[in-house]
Amino acid sequence: MKVERSKNPALFFSNAERARIVQAIREAEKRTSGEIRVHLERKAREPFYDHAKEIFEKVGMTRTRERNGVLIFIGLASRRFALLGDRGISEKVPADFWGAIVSAMEADFKEDRFADGIVRAVVSAGEKLGACFPCRRDDINELPDEISFSF
Repeated sequence: MKVERSKNPALFFSNAERARIVQAIREAEKRTSGEIRVHLERKAREPFYDHAKEIFEKVGMTRTRERNGVLIFIGLASRRFALLGDRGISEKVPADFWGAIVSAMEADFKEDRFADGIVRAVVSAGEKLGACFPCRRDDINELPDEISFSF
């Protein structure tokens, strides 16, 4: 069943979907010093991937102690997304790691299962972050877990 979704990033997900995504982020981050964020933007500038990298910087993903942040960036108007990892995690995962997550997300997104795709991506990224950057005794939550938006 196709769900009519708002182009307003703050209203794109239902309250239940938003809660599932945030809970997935919190659960994933319990096992790692890494940080995972989801950011939605109404109309992303082109070139899309370059703009996603700007947002990556803007929302603080490069300011983590171990440079192990992961961002899921979604441009609503273009229906495009990017999955970006900072250099700490990107240096530790195989070359095809991000592509496998992206492929799974694409399949869910085509079926209008956006929250499912994001939750699966968060779980996959969280598992790899946990293996490469286990939670430290002095770990703090360096970035907000809530979904962020640009209009």
